[in-house]
Amino acid sequence: MTMYIPGLLPEALLVDLPEVDAQHEDIFNHIDALKTNCFELSYVPIDEFGKLIDKFARHFATEERIADEAGLDFTDHARIHTDTLCLLHKALGEVINGGQDAHSFLRYCEYWFERHISEDDRLFISVLQSRDFDRSSCSSAHRQPCFAAQA
Repeated sequence: MTMYIPGLLPEALLVDLPEVDAQHEDIFNHIDALKTNCFELSYVPIDEFGKLIDKFARHFATEERIADEAGLDFTDHARIHTDTLCLLHKALGEVINGGQDAHSFLRYCEYWFERHISEDDRLFISVLQSRDFDRSSCSSAHRQPCFAAQA
C-alpha cells in the first residue's frame, strides 16, 4: 500500500537529523497514500490506518531513545506523544464505528504532525544540537530539560 517517494518532505519540515527526517517523510508518505485511497478510490483500508498509528508510535519511540541517549529530560515531549497516540486510537475507533469520516481523521493527522514537527520537534532538535549530540559519547548522567511547545 505504501508508496514511498523520498525527498518529498518540505524543507520547512526538515529538522536536520537524518533518522528523524526519514521517519517524518515516511509518515507523510503514508498519510498521502491513505488520502489517495480514500479520496480517489473511495476505499478506506482500516488496517493501513492502524499501520499509520504504529509508525507514529515507532517514530515517537525513536525520538525518546535519542533524547535518552543524549541525557535530555524528555518528559513533557513524551507526554505529548502518549496523549497523541491515545487520541489517534480513539479517533480511529470512531472512524471504524462510523462516528467520524476517514478524511477528517487524515486531515487531523497531517495538520497535527506538521505542527508537532515545526514546534515541538524543532525545539527538541535545537536543544539536542546545542549539546553537540554525539551518539558514541552519550551519557544520561546529566539530564537537561527538553521542553515541548505543544500542550
